[in-house]
Amino acid sequence: MKKAGTVLSQLSSRWTFAQWQAIPKARSCRAFHSSDHLAAVKPFILADIGEGIKEVQIIQWFVQPGARVEQFDKICEVQSDKASVDITSRFDGVIKKLHHETDAMAQVGKPLCDIDIQGDIDPADEKLITPEPEQAGKPNEAQQPQKAAERAQPKEAYSEPPQVQPQSRPQSSRASASLATPAVRGLLKGLNVKIEDVYGTGRDGRVLKEDVHKFAATRDRSLAIGDGHSQQTKRPSVDEGPQRESKIALTPVQSAMFKAMTRSLSIPHFLFADELNLSALSSLRKTLNNLPGSSPKLSYLPFVIKALSLALFDFPLLNSRVDTTEEGPPQLVIRDKHNIGVAMDTPQGLLVPNMKNVASLSVYEIAEQLLYLQAQAKASKLTSKELTGGTITVSNIGSIGGTYVTPLIVQNEVAILAMGKSRVVPAFDDSGEVVKRTVGNFSWSADHRVIDGATLARMGEKVRTYIEEPGLMAAGLR
Repeated sequence: MKKAGTVLSQLSSRWTFAQWQAIPKARSCRAFHSSDHLAAVKPFILADIGEGIKEVQIIQWFVQPGARVEQFDKICEVQSDKASVDITSRFDGVIKKLHHETDAMAQVGKPLCDIDIQGDIDPADEKLITPEPEQAGKPNEAQQPQKAAERAQPKEAYSEPPQVQPQSRPQSSRASASLATPAVRGLLKGLNVKIEDVYGTGRDGRVLKEDVHKFAATRDRSLAIGDGHSQQTKRPSVDEGPQRESKIALTPVQSAMFKAMTRSLSIPHFLFADELNLSALSSLRKTLNNLPGSSPKLSYLPFVIKALSLALFDFPLLNSRVDTTEEGPPQLVIRDKHNIGVAMDTPQGLLVPNMKNVASLSVYEIAEQLLYLQAQAKASKLTSKELTGGTITVSNIGSIGGTYVTPLIVQNEVAILAMGKSRVVPAFDDSGEVVKRTVGNFSWSADHRVIDGATLARMGEKVRTYIEEPGLMAAGLR
């Protein structure tokens, strides 16, 4: 101790006050702990959007690197097997990187983009910036995108045709010029049309199927007519070498249809078709549509949906589903609500939304529901609730064409009805006179594992009774 005191005495005589101040001093206070403050770039994770969806397709980005976003600002629009969804930000910050290009597939549980988050973060939102590899979706083979092979252009054996001028569009819509669904983009490739040349008439300038077909038809007419004078073209040589093929990835809706129809092939279908007399229903429909203030205008479909619902009260077996999830023998699950699905041709492809509890709806209310679902489908705004929970399906393929149909049963259902095109034919009345008659073919398919032919035929006859004598529908209303 004495020696140590001597050393300190010598040092104190040599060091200045500033040197003493520079010596680190032990801190007796404890560090103050606060909540995490995010000042670093973090990945923004694509959260689970429900319905067992494992991957989605990027339709469009609303932001670019360097853009500042706030909570609830739109980041991107994605397309799943079911519908399109807008992904919004949960944080305030600056976008640093986009992990996917437009039309690319993004996995649930993987990063969508990187955000420089500014401010504190709620612990409940921590999972949105923390990847969990075990929860990430694994792409199904049918959903895996493929790079389209470039089609080699054969040498022309005739003079160069005139070029079609791109359709003019307002300058303000250029930012929306590339908006289109995957199905439309596939059509563009098939018709060899650039999306920038097509004027989109859909929502926010979105290019629709009709826009592409209209542009292609105008182009083809210009190629045939030329610049105002006839051009004689040579017939292309028949021997042009081997067949050339190109691969196009399935769209999300096509992938869902691929999987659903593959599962449908495992169901033994019992088919039943019959011709119905629509004359009385046609007369009633015209009378109702001519009433003052009648809205909406009625087609055959609302009456058929109502007749189907009324018949289900007598044959509830056709409103059931087969349950094979539990151990033991399969079971039938009878459902009391008539959630009738309607197959619709949309810009994205075939979709089957359903209207809930049809038994409680009038014919006019069913028609209004149909108009609403058709508008939602055309705008790609159908919700998961509207696309799930159906109990039996109707396909009005006759509105496009065709007389006889072989419909395929939808998952979790045991029956489906398809309507052929209505037509006027000569027929004999009760007195033997030849009269005009409006007829239409109804085609049924049922799961023959649980529905026998006699039950389906009786169900078909019950629906026929309501259709051919529509006044009986009033007696059966509940």
